[in-house]
Amino acid sequence: MILPDRFAVLADIHGNADALRAVLKDIDAQGISTVLNLGDMFSGPLAAGETWALLRDRAFPTVRGNHDRYLIEQRPEEMQPSDRAAHDDLPPEALDWLRNLPVVLELDEALLCHATPRDDQTYWLEDVSAEGHVHPAPRASVATRLGAVTQPLILCAHTHLPRIARLRGQLIVNPGSVGCPGYSDTHPVPHVVQTGTPDACYALLTRAGARWQVTHRHVPYDSTRMAALARARGREDWADAVTKGWLTQ
Repeated sequence: MILPDRFAVLADIHGNADALRAVLKDIDAQGISTVLNLGDMFSGPLAAGETWALLRDRAFPTVRGNHDRYLIEQRPEEMQPSDRAAHDDLPPEALDWLRNLPVVLELDEALLCHATPRDDQTYWLEDVSAEGHVHPAPRASVATRLGAVTQPLILCAHTHLPRIARLRGQLIVNPGSVGCPGYSDTHPVPHVVQTGTPDACYALLTRAGARWQVTHRHVPYDSTRMAALARARGREDWADAVTKGWLTQ
């Protein structure tokens, strides 16, 4: 696959069908035909089935995320609540699709992965302190995670935080999260990530000579229905995240 001079990157939809609709409408309005998807499409107490219906016919080049992996590797009774809610809402064809997705997708000038090429749970551009504070990773850590990757463009996700970094002549882009602007996690230690905005987020890349210009687009949308679905499943944390971009602490 040869990248066009202008394309979009999205990630971490997490079952938020209304946020995905808003992003796809924004992408379509700009006449962009190439969209790359970095995974974690469904897990969450929202609308996994609707999200699958939106993605099914688009045929975006896609890599599998860690929560996508949980949906196909774990038995339903072993899943955490967000994964179980998504699993129960998805048809078998969606799970079969996940099973056949690559973990890493290498193009001539780009590498796509959900987190890092070697681990779908490791933050690439951020670190978490022992006290649970999320902060930008130092240059040496980012370079170590590059390893032997030679592509000039690296597309990763997982933290839900829109960011870019340039080093060694390479550009690393995290497009942010389409549908989940805040979450708590226990890996590697308990911590919270929150973007501070409920807007749906994705990245637009435009070729500028030998480099890429990156624009993170924050798309407002009505999150009322998604918040109601979360509350109906007893997930006030998700309702707060999609309506505020912050988690109640």
